[in-house]
Amino acid sequence: MRTVTFNGEQVTLRDEQLKVGDKLPLVDLFDNNMTVFKTEGTSGVRAFLVVPSLDTPVCDAEVRAFNEKAAELPDVSIFAVSVDLPFAQARWCGAAKVEAVKTISDYNGAEFGRATGTYISEFALLARAIFIVDASDTVVYVEILDEVNSHPDYQAAYDKLNELIA
Repeated sequence: MRTVTFNGEQVTLRDEQLKVGDKLPLVDLFDNNMTVFKTEGTSGVRAFLVVPSLDTPVCDAEVRAFNEKAAELPDVSIFAVSVDLPFAQARWCGAAKVEAVKTISDYNGAEFGRATGTYISEFALLARAIFIVDASDTVVYVEILDEVNSHPDYQAAYDKLNELIA
């Protein structure tokens, strides 16, 4: 287990954190239509943005930033994972005009959060993290933020994605 902070308060991340060299966990989530979304059904270079809730300022800014950057990353699939209900994710995407990032929900059991070590026991939310996976399903980049309400290192993630598609 690892501790991080959430608004300065120490919280616990359950399970072992995904690290560079690990394989992408095979879990079931839900897309905005309440259809099962299987990570094993994804391929190519992928970025998984793990966020507590799309309806918070940092999460909103992060996903919008990647949505804008997606035009420069045509060979990358970008997913935002939260425990928000699929209906809420769909509403947020419409209001934010986010179309290039696919939002997927981990609300039903937090399988993804548990498999990646980003599940916050105290709040039943996910910590902020970025996982980049290559075409062979290997995790090649990990950033799990020490403070959940901090922004990730956008440039480092963009650089890794550009390196993989170059």
